[in-house]
Amino acid sequence: MREGLIRLCSEAEGKLEAHYSDMLAAFDNPLDHLGVFPYYSNYINLSRLEYELLARYVPGGIAPARVAFIGSGPLPFSSFVLAARHLPDTMFDNYDLCAAANDHASKLFRADKDLGARMSFHTADVADLRGELAAYDVVFLAALVGMAAEDKARVIAHLGAHMADGAALVVRSAHGARGFLYPIVDPEDIGRGGFEVLAVCHPDDDVVNSVIIARKSDDVHADGLQNGRGQCARGMAPVVSPPCRFGEMVVDLSQKREEFATAEVAF
Repeated sequence: MREGLIRLCSEAEGKLEAHYSDMLAAFDNPLDHLGVFPYYSNYINLSRLEYELLARYVPGGIAPARVAFIGSGPLPFSSFVLAARHLPDTMFDNYDLCAAANDHASKLFRADKDLGARMSFHTADVADLRGELAAYDVVFLAALVGMAAEDKARVIAHLGAHMADGAALVVRSAHGARGFLYPIVDPEDIGRGGFEVLAVCHPDDDVVNSVIIARKSDDVHADGLQNGRGQCARGMAPVVSPPCRFGEMVVDLSQKREEFATAEVAF
């Protein structure tokens, strides 16, 4: 029943994104109107969370030259937010099975020379990507790529077989009742796929997806199976809290003080 609900959610989400992608494409500069999409703020928050987790847990920090996003869809908001707000010098390769989705997505960047030059779209099955994967410093795996557990594990093992040693993998998962909307990824499957799991984060706010940060292990066979054992094989995956928002709270408090002071003067 849960898998049936996830597939229904996937179909509905695809139709919703295609509809809004068409709507946005009608504007002279679609990127100026992304707020019309009802869940745009969710992508902003999710992408910020992923970037902060990468910066915190990937050894040596994160400054990728090339990023791949697997399962980008007709509204590649994640790639856009990461490119525009967090990774201004990074090239993004977006992969999707659906040629129509890629056609929709590419139209959104036609008026922005910088982002248009850093965004490319490819129609491909992740199972057909091999040598290309070794070029990426970070690979993002969308929540709805491989909806059954065994399919997800197969995709992760394929990535483990072909990604560069030390490259980071960001896997979107779900936790608790949110597993009725998106597939739940077992961190042990990521460990068995040839990765060291660095962090697992389950947000408790409006961000629905959980985030798993992993790093391609150096000791991996060509078939994606480790010579040794990943971190998850040795014990529980490290579950972490979302990065602290204290700095944002201080800024917000300062803004509120200024607003109150202005209001008192006006009164």
